[in-house]
Amino acid sequence: MGSRGVLSFADALTLLGVDSARITALDRAVGGALNLATGGASGTLLGMVSGRGRIIGAGRDAVHGVAERLGRAGRRAERTEVLRAAHTVIVVVAWFEALDEARLPFSLDDVELTRGEQLRLVGTEGVAGDDLVRELLSADVVFPAPHHPPEVLTVALQSFYASVCAQFRHFLTGLRVWERLQEQGQFETLAALNDALIDDAVRRYSSAYIQLALAAPEFNFWITQNEHQATRAEVRRALDGVRTLLAESAAHLTPAGDVAAALAQAHAATLGRPVLDATTAPEGIRVPSLREMYLDPDFRVAEPQGQSGPADESWWQRFEVRQDLTRYLAGALTSPALAHAPLLVLGQPGAGKSVLTRVLAARLPEAGFLPVRVPLRDIRAEEELQDQIELAVRVATGERTTWPELVRSAGGSTPVLLLDGFDELLQTTGVHHNDFLIRVARFQQREAEQGRPVLALVTSRTSVADRARYPEGLVALRLEPFRPAQIQHWLRLWNEANAQILTPLTWDAVAQHAELASQPLLLTMLALYDATEGGLNRDGAPLAVTELYEELLSSFARREVGKSTRDAVPDAETEERVERELQRLSLVAFALLNRHRQWVSSAELDEDLTALLGKHAVASTGFRAPLGAAEIALGRFFFVQRSQSVRSGQVLSTYEFLHATFGEYLAVRLAVRLLRDLLKQRPGLSLGESRIDDDLAYALLSYAPLASRQMLRFLRELAGRIPEDERDRLARQLIRVLREHHRTRTSEEYAAYRPDDLRTAARHGLYESNLVLMVLVLRGRTTAAELFPDVQAAVHLWGRHCLLWRSAMDEAQWTDFALSFTTRRYWGEDGTRALEISLRGDQALDHPRPIDANWLFGFGEGAGGQTWQRSYWDEIWHKESVAATTTDSIVRHTMDPVFANLGAAVTTFTPRSGEPATSVAHSLLRLLLDDVTAMSDVELNDLYRRVHAGMAFLPVGSPQFARICDVLLTARERDRARIRLETNEVLDTLVRSLGPGDITNPMDPLRRVLQRHYPALFDTP
Repeated sequence: MGSRGVLSFADALTLLGVDSARITALDRAVGGALNLATGGASGTLLGMVSGRGRIIGAGRDAVHGVAERLGRAGRRAERTEVLRAAHTVIVVVAWFEALDEARLPFSLDDVELTRGEQLRLVGTEGVAGDDLVRELLSADVVFPAPHHPPEVLTVALQSFYASVCAQFRHFLTGLRVWERLQEQGQFETLAALNDALIDDAVRRYSSAYIQLALAAPEFNFWITQNEHQATRAEVRRALDGVRTLLAESAAHLTPAGDVAAALAQAHAATLGRPVLDATTAPEGIRVPSLREMYLDPDFRVAEPQGQSGPADESWWQRFEVRQDLTRYLAGALTSPALAHAPLLVLGQPGAGKSVLTRVLAARLPEAGFLPVRVPLRDIRAEEELQDQIELAVRVATGERTTWPELVRSAGGSTPVLLLDGFDELLQTTGVHHNDFLIRVARFQQREAEQGRPVLALVTSRTSVADRARYPEGLVALRLEPFRPAQIQHWLRLWNEANAQILTPLTWDAVAQHAELASQPLLLTMLALYDATEGGLNRDGAPLAVTELYEELLSSFARREVGKSTRDAVPDAETEERVERELQRLSLVAFALLNRHRQWVSSAELDEDLTALLGKHAVASTGFRAPLGAAEIALGRFFFVQRSQSVRSGQVLSTYEFLHATFGEYLAVRLAVRLLRDLLKQRPGLSLGESRIDDDLAYALLSYAPLASRQMLRFLRELAGRIPEDERDRLARQLIRVLREHHRTRTSEEYAAYRPDDLRTAARHGLYESNLVLMVLVLRGRTTAAELFPDVQAAVHLWGRHCLLWRSAMDEAQWTDFALSFTTRRYWGEDGTRALEISLRGDQALDHPRPIDANWLFGFGEGAGGQTWQRSYWDEIWHKESVAATTTDSIVRHTMDPVFANLGAAVTTFTPRSGEPATSVAHSLLRLLLDDVTAMSDVELNDLYRRVHAGMAFLPVGSPQFARICDVLLTARERDRARIRLETNEVLDTLVRSLGPGDITNPMDPLRRVLQRHYPALFDTP
């Protein structure tokens, strides 16, 4: 933890102003221990022990002079190094103080070596002594980090001191003083140099740390404090605390001048600007400034290990949510570690990453820090980092300067690079930039070597964090969504700013849409919608989610249409243009959905539009109206985020929705409209059915399923608005499309539309699955016979189609799809097998209905009769291994012992008149695994009868027969008191018929089973 550079004890004393002559004298007194000047460990280690008093004295004097030394620091970086040196000294001195006070059965002054011991130590054990000296005096020690809670530092110190103590104990055991001790004395020595000394050293360190915190506030920033609950609940604004916290630590530093001063002035102006572009807000609405409206977000912070973690939501759940962003940033910006690797700030679109960099740049004190904000979206991606920085300074100030000149103009301030939009480089270029964080760290290393230490902060959206390579020591910080208290505070600020204009927007109106409102930019979007469309409440009742999305998106589209037409067209034409805008956005939504990611490039979107609509579509009403360039179609929408970078002079753009559910809603909205349009088709002649033109629906709906939980919710709510008679007609039409799909689709009208490289079979499967899902949404339930009306064995066809759909999906997609419905096997009125499929809805997942083997094999419901068997159990086992999907393999892994030990019992079935038929293996497993105490005696005895009936079909000499007998007889011992007389007689008859005379081989598996359960049968007279 902490800085990666090496700072020895001697270096620390020098930085703290201890006279060099005194350090040289101290080094001689401790036998060269400070710089390992001697050739072996004997002189250095013994000198270190004998000179411990001098070490303690020099260290204490150095720490006492910290305040004076800080007053002479002319640069922010110099101050940080002084603080680091002071911390190194208190870590070392604390151990020596604890050692000096340790209760040992001998005096440390008696530690000495004979000539023979010296030679032995140099040749062998001197390595351990040498390691001790290096670890304690000649290497950088543990350092606090603001992203770690105090207990992490305590554990690290304990581990450090434990290592030092272990090496010291090992060194002592080879000395004469050890040999003079009796066994009790040796035990006391080992005990004293263990936990007691470690704990004492930690206590002394903590006391010294508190004293340093009085001299330098940074020591408070580096330790996470457990704030009082009332303080934690406070909502902080505009990082106001950063300047306050850092001002004291920069009191002795000179403010920046020249270009650096101009840059600081440009940053400061940011706080007075509105939280979003004024042109985005409706006329008459007052949008508060950043200073008024920016709320400090909650966050999580952690140090990634390797390359995994920050892009994964579950990884972040291990770390506590913190509410002290200003305090954390003050600690990070004064920590030595941030000069060696950047701080990576992550968040969802609209979480406020870019705004954070703007506010931080404005809040940092001019004396001590030189923030340089670099919006990577506006800078040439192929340029070196230094060139990008210089260009960003020119854009912000209008002045040309070189990086070294800028740093010199900053006086003693430390540059802070705020590199905003790393994800935009990754998304728009796709190449050459996954090592960007590594390059930033290398730049920092070079600058440190040149005496110009640089701090760095890089922003990126969370979803692409796994595409970056992380330098050693990088810390990741993720911005959290607003909690309810922050949303309510934001609403108060908004209402106060518009008190004379708008009806207050209440928490009750927003709470139902808290998922959207938890992102700052989306909360602003809700407020703007409320301001223009008359409120999130409708007749006192909150809008439903689907209604909100429809009106929210339509509202912003209507405003954009009004800007272009100046509200000079009839209402009908306005609504037509609004619909056209929403359809444009829907194509963006499908571009994302069908590529299985959250963003799409401008080039990809242009390809999609050309393939679907053509390059020279005639301007007209309806869906096929021209869309124009992607930038024109989308760039003006508030809820579409445009990322960009500049490469080789060309602006590369990508688009994504501020919230993924916007795209999901738009995709579902268009899907429903396209499918409803299938009802409008009429044949030219009434001589028979003509082919349904579903080419556009097929093009868009054959790359991804619509079965995710949120899209299914949208589907259900949109379908609920369709009149009942139309829903039924549409379901019948979709079943017809499903029937004709493979037979009539011999070519593609939209063959150029290729958002993903999928096999034709996979596309057919995905399209079919979406048609079936829509039928279920429209009807709630259907049957295999209704879906496949021209097929006699529709229940079998359902299974084959499921395999097709599953093969077209990845595991997550198949899970969503399979969980969207339930199935029920039953017998129809004519006694034939039937299968019902029902939409599952929001109810909790329940156990699937039991399977009746009579249904599987085509026997009538409740059919009795003789036990039957199929001989292909081994083929079933083999086929399970061939499929090799994760879920199949899990089931096969679980069932391997069943197939291996029970074999034919898996495909041996015992019917009972009026009841379901079950396999012998099924009944045996129930006897073993079910809670038989919850069974009735009738049910329990029925299980035994089923197993007995099936055993007649199993070869007696097989190992599987023996295993079944063993399981059966083991269960019988447990249940003997509940088994009816006739059942026991059957068991005893079985045993007698297989007596020892029939089983002569002592190694026969059945003989061993019977001998274990019926030893009396094998007793010899």
